[in-house]
Amino acid sequence: MRSVEEHLSVILARLRPLPPFEQHLLDAHGHFLAEDITAERDLPAFDNSAMDGYAVRLVDVLGASEQNPVILSVEQELPAGIAPSETEVEPGTCARIMTGAPVPPGADAIVPVEWTDAGAVGDGSVRVSRAPGIGQHIRTVGEDVRADQVVLTAGTYLGSRQIGLLAAIGRDLVAVRPAPRVVVLSTGAELVEPGAEAAPGQIHDSNSYTLATAAKETGAEVYRVGMVPDDGKALLDAIEDQLIRADLVITSGGVSMGAYEVVKETLSRLGTVEFVKVAMQPGMPQGFGVIGPDETPIFTLPGNPVSAFVSFEIFVKPALRALQGLGPHEDETQTAVAAESFDSPEGRRQFLRGRLVRSTDNGEHAVTRVGLASGSGSHLMGGLAHADCLIVVPEQVTRVEQGEQISILKLESV
Repeated sequence: MRSVEEHLSVILARLRPLPPFEQHLLDAHGHFLAEDITAERDLPAFDNSAMDGYAVRLVDVLGASEQNPVILSVEQELPAGIAPSETEVEPGTCARIMTGAPVPPGADAIVPVEWTDAGAVGDGSVRVSRAPGIGQHIRTVGEDVRADQVVLTAGTYLGSRQIGLLAAIGRDLVAVRPAPRVVVLSTGAELVEPGAEAAPGQIHDSNSYTLATAAKETGAEVYRVGMVPDDGKALLDAIEDQLIRADLVITSGGVSMGAYEVVKETLSRLGTVEFVKVAMQPGMPQGFGVIGPDETPIFTLPGNPVSAFVSFEIFVKPALRALQGLGPHEDETQTAVAAESFDSPEGRRQFLRGRLVRSTDNGEHAVTRVGLASGSGSHLMGGLAHADCLIVVPEQVTRVEQGEQISILKLESV
C-alpha cells in the first residue's frame, strides 16, 4: 500500500508543464506567467505633478499663509500629455500645471489649486496662501518601478492588478501557461442525469459535476462528458474520442476490488495505467497513468462522491498546478485547534470534512467535524457541501484530543 506522498510523487514525476504561448493582456488575464517580466524603463518615466495646481520654486513661497499670501506670475500653462517643458521656472514666477503633466525645470514643489486664489489679483498672477514641502505633490521618476527591475516573476497569477501593472510598463504581450484542458466523465449503469427521474436502483450523477467544477476552480478549461456505461469498449471509445481536446482525463467509479469494475479491468490491459491502494481514507483505491499517442495523463478516481472529491484535492489539483508550471499552493495547509476529541484508525491518513468555527483566545482557529448527524461515510455529500476544510489526521495518530493542534487543508479555489 502506497503512502499519500509516494503516490503523489509518482504522479508529479510523469507530468511536464504545458508549453507557454504569448497572449495579449486581456487574453492573458486569469493565466499564470511563464516568464519573468522586467521593466524596460522607469515608472514614472519623468517627474510629473500629482495635483492640479502650480509648479513653484519652494524658496518663493516659504512662509505663505492666508494672512500673508505670496503673489507669483504665471508664465507657463502645462496640460498633461505634452513633452517636458524646456522653459525654467524663474524667481517670482510659477507654471500652472495639470495632474500628470511633466514638472518644468526649476520647480521643486506643487502648490495645489485649493491653496491658491487664482485670478484674484488680476490676469497672469496667482495668490498662494500655503507653502508645500520640498518635493511635495511631485511624482518622481522611477519611484514606482525602476528600469531593469523584475516586476512579476514566472508563476504569478495574472489578475486585474497584475494586468494593470503590465499595461503601465508598456507590455502588450506576455508568455503564459495555457489553462489545462480537462475531460471529466463518470462510469456506472446506475447513473442518471440530474433532472431525470431516477428509477429504482439508480442515482443521480454528482461526481462529474463535482469534479468538473473543482477543475474549473483550479483554473482548468473543462469538458464534462457525462456518464459512460459499464462496458469496456464504450469506455475506451469515449476516452479516445476526447483525447484530441484533453491535457488530462478524469474518470470516477469502477476502480475498487469488486466485480464489474470496468475502468480498472479495461485500462489495466493497456499497461500504461496503474491501479494501487493508497493509505488514506476516504480514497484508498486509486488509478493513474497515461493514455493515447500523446501519453495524456489520466486519473481514475473512486466512485463514492466524497472519495472522488478528496482524491481530486490531494492528487488531481497538484497535477493541474504542475501542468501550469506551479508548485504546491502555499496557503492550503494550515493548522487549527480541534474543537472536539475523536478517534482515528491507525495506518491510514484520514481526511475528515471540517469547518472553521471560531478563534481561540490566542488567535488560533478552531475546527469541528461536519456531517456527523448522518455519519462520515464517503457517499455522504451533505457534510461536504458545508465544509470549508479537510481535517488531516496522520496515519500513526489514533486519537485527537480537544484543544490539540491539527493540520487542515483549506478548500479554496486557485
